[in-house]
Amino acid sequence: MKKIIIAIDGYSSCGKSTLAKQLAKQLNYIFIDTGAMYRTITLYFLRKGIDASQKEIILKELPNIHLTFVYDESLGKNAIYLNGENVELAIREMSVSNNVSPFATIAEIRQLAVAQQQLMGESKGIVMDGRDIGTVVFPQAELKIFMTASPEVRIERRFKEMQPSHPNITKEEVRKNLEERDYIDSHREVSPLRQAEDARVLDNSNMTRDEQLDLVKGWVKELE
Repeated sequence: MKKIIIAIDGYSSCGKSTLAKQLAKQLNYIFIDTGAMYRTITLYFLRKGIDASQKEIILKELPNIHLTFVYDESLGKNAIYLNGENVELAIREMSVSNNVSPFATIAEIRQLAVAQQQLMGESKGIVMDGRDIGTVVFPQAELKIFMTASPEVRIERRFKEMQPSHPNITKEEVRKNLEERDYIDSHREVSPLRQAEDARVLDNSNMTRDEQLDLVKGWVKELE
């Protein structure tokens, strides 16, 4: 069976990573969490007290950022490492969520991440999710999926995800965060979020995880 590249794009909290991980496990493919890469770069700058407006400082610091994925048995998945440190949990903090989109608009940061992503995909047999996978990183991907869901469904999903580690968070805070990220992701000059012309649209507002997995596995089978 030939191996392919599966590119999954879409808005925040549509379940892109969940689907990508399930697919990778079922197909024995490698899952690459591109969102984790941008979150990790954001974490690096936040720790140094650098914000997204300080372009000159950011460019000087970029060569000092080294990202790797290492399988973590306790998590049962690949964890991302920043300069040798496992930051898989640290990058999920709300402070990172609130700042990742502005950093991700910077062309040089995207170039750094995209170059690494393309290297990872040279051997195919990968599932990658993000905002520009099917349009910029792998426009040649055999299967492109654009995921979406209704705003209310996305807010509820994100709220439930955040609540255990942030018990005081409100749905209004989650709504504001998602709206801001959607706007920035869709309007940035470099690699904006958009649906590839040949992408298959997956609206999972009223679907279970198993239902969407079965649907996409059917799409993969069509390409065998």
